[in-house]
Amino acid sequence: MPKLVATSRQAPHTRAACRSDTAMMLLTMCPKCVELKLPREGAAFCTQDCFKASWSSHKSVHAKAKFSVPGSGNTNGPLGSDDWLYCLKKGQARTPKLPNFEWTGYPFERWTLRPYPISKKRLVPNQIDQPDWAIDGIPKVEPNSDLQNFVEIKTSEQIGRMRETCRIAREVLDAAARAIRPGVTTDEIDAVVHEATIAAVSQPCHCAISVVTKEDIHLLSIITFSPSLAARRSVNEVICHGIPDARKLEDGDIVNVDVTVYYKGVHGDLNETFFVGNVDEASQKLVQCTYECLEKAISIVKPGVRFREVGEIISRHASMSGLSVVKSYCGHGIGELFHCAPNIPHYARNKAVGVMKAGQTFSIEPMINSGVWRDRMWPDGWTAVTADGKRSAQFEHTLLVTETGVEVLTARLPTSPDVFPWLKS
Repeated sequence: MPKLVATSRQAPHTRAACRSDTAMMLLTMCPKCVELKLPREGAAFCTQDCFKASWSSHKSVHAKAKFSVPGSGNTNGPLGSDDWLYCLKKGQARTPKLPNFEWTGYPFERWTLRPYPISKKRLVPNQIDQPDWAIDGIPKVEPNSDLQNFVEIKTSEQIGRMRETCRIAREVLDAAARAIRPGVTTDEIDAVVHEATIAAVSQPCHCAISVVTKEDIHLLSIITFSPSLAARRSVNEVICHGIPDARKLEDGDIVNVDVTVYYKGVHGDLNETFFVGNVDEASQKLVQCTYECLEKAISIVKPGVRFREVGEIISRHASMSGLSVVKSYCGHGIGELFHCAPNIPHYARNKAVGVMKAGQTFSIEPMINSGVWRDRMWPDGWTAVTADGKRSAQFEHTLLVTETGVEVLTARLPTSPDVFPWLKS
């Protein structure tokens, strides 16, 4: 029999009492239940003696759970079939077994986050145009383009196409936001994004494909072009580039959905972090501060401003709240290429070169952590998580520098869902 993982809190002395009390607080936890991510109400015990007395009946829940928990080795359920496998090597490989990895996260504050199996690629209609990296996730033109070395000034025609594409991207993200609730899997949210994108771009004239920032060739980025979302892994301690999978969102989670749409030859990119059910105060403050970091950064965008100043503004506001700014990922130029100059770091004392000029388009997308800024990479090759397992949030917009200031091409619409409490006042 395994030994309990104990906490320092005083607990009741009957099994019935400790069962009812765990709805409010975490006490001593059965380590096997933690490993299998079983409901905490049945996993907490008041003392080691209580655990021993209950072991003969309690251990049966572990055997039952092995028939439904991804990664347990079971092949009798839908998640054990060939349709649902774990992602490896940026989508170039799959496995039926949960990869070995030192997962971060706090199993007693929230169950430690782990990847779940992902579904097969979703089909995209043949008439929908695809960027050159849509087949294998590897850009062909982008790495050697001259636009990696200087910031393009868009023509009025290019700007018109970007406005249209970014409007679609916003509508798709709004559709995803309406689907977020406890019990929904991030794969199901990805399906919403996939269908919404196809519906928006499947016109007789010109079509497109939605993409996720480089996720696995799963649906998201490529194959499916379902745009997606970093929806799956941008859950809780995931910083960015999470892959939609079979994990159900839980009450108290936070989830980021990142949508990129490619339409009429140009990209539109944005993301937002959403609350799932009732979220704790610390997570609410993290998400709101991240939103404010982006808003404050956007407020300084205008011709003549140095790109490096964006990081100063974001870092100052985050540090005032005791939060940290991720340094591994940055904002980027966007247009006919998904990623190009300029690179826009979100942290202070960065060495970004250049100044903003009218006609430039780029994204600002700060990732803010409640703990340290450092990140780790999951075995799938895409999912970046916080090194200490604490939560992370992100917001992103695609911006156009105008003669007098800035135009937020992916701005919220009057029809956008009312999901952020601080915008209601």
